[in-house]
Amino acid sequence: MEKDIHRKCIASGEIKPKTDMLRFVLVNGNTVVPDFYKKLAGKGIYVSNSKKLLETAINKHLFAKVTKGKAHVEDALVPMVEALLKKKCFDMLNFARKAGLFVAGFEKVKDAVIKNKAAFLLEAVDAGDDGHQKILAVAGSLEVLALFNVEELDKALDKVNTVHAALLKGDMANAVYRELKRYEQFLNA
Repeated sequence: MEKDIHRKCIASGEIKPKTDMLRFVLVNGNTVVPDFYKKLAGKGIYVSNSKKLLETAINKHLFAKVTKGKAHVEDALVPMVEALLKKKCFDMLNFARKAGLFVAGFEKVKDAVIKNKAAFLLEAVDAGDDGHQKILAVAGSLEVLALFNVEELDKALDKVNTVHAALLKGDMANAVYRELKRYEQFLNA
């Protein structure tokens, strides 16, 4: 098993596992770009998985400081990072859907929970209060994540009116959960 490598966040100064960090590299000599798949050549520059800390790194010109003035940060870096993390979530949800490990619709979700097949639940952030209360009652001890609105879920999953969903237990659910939590941490940390 590969040992957990740690890196220092340029914004907070904290040393954390690379898995809890956002990696950036310089391309074309000086432009800062995200490299979350660690495929681009160059020395990695790490920021904790936090929108606030990324904004701090940009506003305090920390990318330039750690590269001795070489780094140039595009104005759209923060929205680009958020969009990439969100896309990864939708890609993972789609993989689960295509594998038959994703169910949508209140009754199907309820059935998955009753049969102890659900790993965790999803709820659209714009779900109605009555539906929200019903899903919480059904969920019991299962975590209910609310990160995307109905329109985003519908578009990403090629479905209509995706308000409630469940990921069925297994390795795929664990992988999807990690990506969703990573996105949630980025938004809220």
